Amino acid sequence: MLNNVKRLPDILSIFGVSRSHVYQQVKDGLFIKPIKLGKRAVGWPSNEISTLLSARIAGQSNEQIKSLVSTLEASRGQS
Repeated sequence: MLNNVKRLPDILSIFGVSRSHVYQQVKDGLFIKPIKLGKRAVGWPSNEISTLLSARIAGQSNEQIKSLVSTLEASRGQS
């Protein structure tokens, strides 16, 4: 399956939040960590973004989101 990578401007547009909010959510375990694309570039796998967005829309609690984030990050590279 082809997986696209979303860069920060895409993430900000999709979630409607600020850059600092995204990185605070990453720090708090409520948003997936970005993957390195190069020396000074990061991005987020689009399938993980879709899964996280669906969970938010479904109204999952912060604890459920933290668990989902952990699962998504743990499954990277296992396919």
